[in-house]
Amino acid sequence: MTALVIRNLSVRLRKGPPLLRRVSLDLAPGEVRGLVGESGAGKSMIGKAVLGILPPSVEITGGEILLEGTDLLRLPPADRRRRIGASCALIPQDPLTALNPSHRIGPQITDRLVDILGWTRRNADARARELLAEVQIPDPDRVMRSYPHELSGGMRQRILIASAFAAEPRLIVADEPTTALDVTVQKQILKLIAGMQARHGTAILFVTHDLGVVSKVCQRLSVLYSGMVVEDARVADFFRAPRHPYSAALLAATPKYTDPTAGLNPVPDAVIEAVRAEVAAFDREVAHG
Repeated sequence: MTALVIRNLSVRLRKGPPLLRRVSLDLAPGEVRGLVGESGAGKSMIGKAVLGILPPSVEITGGEILLEGTDLLRLPPADRRRRIGASCALIPQDPLTALNPSHRIGPQITDRLVDILGWTRRNADARARELLAEVQIPDPDRVMRSYPHELSGGMRQRILIASAFAAEPRLIVADEPTTALDVTVQKQILKLIAGMQARHGTAILFVTHDLGVVSKVCQRLSVLYSGMVVEDARVADFFRAPRHPYSAALLAATPKYTDPTAGLNPVPDAVIEAVRAEVAAFDREVAHG
C-alpha cells in the first residue's frame, strides 16, 4: 500500500489567492521524496496540509490526502488528529524554537508516546534513551535532564530527529531540517537522517530549497512554482535531464562548489515569465471549470 497519496490538493488564503494549485504526488513506503522550489513555492504548505497544521488564515478548498488509503480530509477533526498523531511526525526547521525552553528534553520526547500512544512512562523513557544513543548523542541520561538552551544546535536537531522516529511513524515530514545549522553540522545531520530512514524504513517528505540535499537523500522529487508542480521525476533522471525549463534553470543556478571560479547563473527572466504564464493559464482553466 502507498504510504501517502495527494490528489488535486488545493489550498488558498481565506478570501485570498491560491497557495497550492491541484497538487498531486505519491510516496511509497520507505521512500524519500524531495519538495523543491523557491521560497514561497508551497513546499512547506504541502507538509502542513498533510499534518493538519495549516494556519487559521488558510483553507483547503479541494483534493484528497490519503494516508495508507484513508482520506484524512474526510475524517472528523478528532479522528484526523489521532490518525496523524499515531502515524506521522515532523522534523521542523529550527530546533531552538521547536523545543519548549521551559521543559527538560526527556518529557519533550516521551510525552507524545505516553499521552497519544498510551505507553507507560518507564517504557517511554527507555525508548527515548535508546533513540538518543541511535542519533549519536553521548550520555543520554544527562541530555534528558537538560534544557534546550544547554545544548548545541546540532544536538537539538538530533533530539528532534530522535523524537520524530520515537513512535515508528509511517511518514515523517522533514521541513528544511538543516537550514538553521552550519555547513559541517548539516552534513552530519543529513547522514544521520538517511541512516535512520534506512534502518526504520520510514517514508519521508523532505522539504528543501537545496538541490544538493535532494541528490544525497531523495529518490524522487517534485519541483514547485507558485503552488503548482511543474515537474515530477526520479532524482537520477532529473539531474541527468530535467524536463521543464524552470527545473533546468534551477539546476543551472545551483552553485558549483567543485569549481570556485564558476559564476552564478540566476534563473533567466524569460523562464520566470514563461512559468508565470503557465500558472496564469492554469488559473484561467480552473476558473472556467
